[in-house]
Amino acid sequence: MIHNFKLAAEPFNAIKSGKKTIESRLYDEKRQKIQLGDVVVFTNRVDAGQVIRTKVIGLLRYATFKDLFLHNNPSKFGGQDVGWLKKQVSQFYSLEEQKQNGVLGIEFEIIN
Repeated sequence: MIHNFKLAAEPFNAIKSGKKTIESRLYDEKRQKIQLGDVVVFTNRVDAGQVIRTKVIGLLRYATFKDLFLHNNPSKFGGQDVGWLKKQVSQFYSLEEQKQNGVLGIEFEIIN
């Protein structure tokens, strides 16, 4: 199965450079369909012509993003530390949403 995610330029470039190897998302209905071996296509929001094809090699389920970030190396998410990552993700997802759905770390490798 192929999944399509749009990313801001900074996280997109972190994936492109190999620095970011885990994408964090809410474990909502759409993300519950992701399985090991699936393809995730990341598209740069700023330049839709830039895409990166990746293969899912790990799925990390946690109750909250804080838990996800505490149990994994922050640099794999393209971040400096847990506090910085929490601040970034709080722009998109509330703690209530996290507790209701749980969260997912999608570990991937580039297959371009």
